[in-house]
Amino acid sequence: MPRWIPNFFTLTRLLLVPVIIRAILTRHATEALVLFLCAAVTDVLDGASARSFHLTSQTGAYLDPLADKALLSGVFLALAAAREVPWWLVIVIFGRDVYLLLAVGVLVWFTTRRKFPPSSWGKASTFVQIATAVTWMTRDVMPVSALDSICSAMLWPCAAFTIWSGVHYTWRGVQLVRTR
Repeated sequence: MPRWIPNFFTLTRLLLVPVIIRAILTRHATEALVLFLCAAVTDVLDGASARSFHLTSQTGAYLDPLADKALLSGVFLALAAAREVPWWLVIVIFGRDVYLLLAVGVLVWFTTRRKFPPSSWGKASTFVQIATAVTWMTRDVMPVSALDSICSAMLWPCAAFTIWSGVHYTWRGVQLVRTR
């Protein structure tokens, strides 16, 4: 398998972000959901191909989390702009992501550390954010009253996992600085 395949999947995900955002904002709910699911599949494929065939790269290590952040932050921002999800959730998600980017910048500036692998809580937070986005987008495709309750209920675990993963990354960062 060519070494560029995992990065191809990641770049595909990045290129899908503005298309998904446009579909959400123009109320093309089915298109938005299908494209978002395709983007989620590229995330699975890039990770699986990189691990299974030992095709990990430094480029992929930087691009993959960037693509994840762009996709999820962009989707939640678009959903809030379309008055689907509450703005407070977007603030929590964006706030954590900006905080983590600033924290990584500080660690890169003041330490020799250059690798920041995702934590289990970070992965769980990403999964819950994806599930929340899919639930809200599905509600727009299939307006079933039960989905209204599920969507509302998904807000709280999404916020809690997002906040907790930020706390966990902070703890890991403090441990990193203490050991250096």
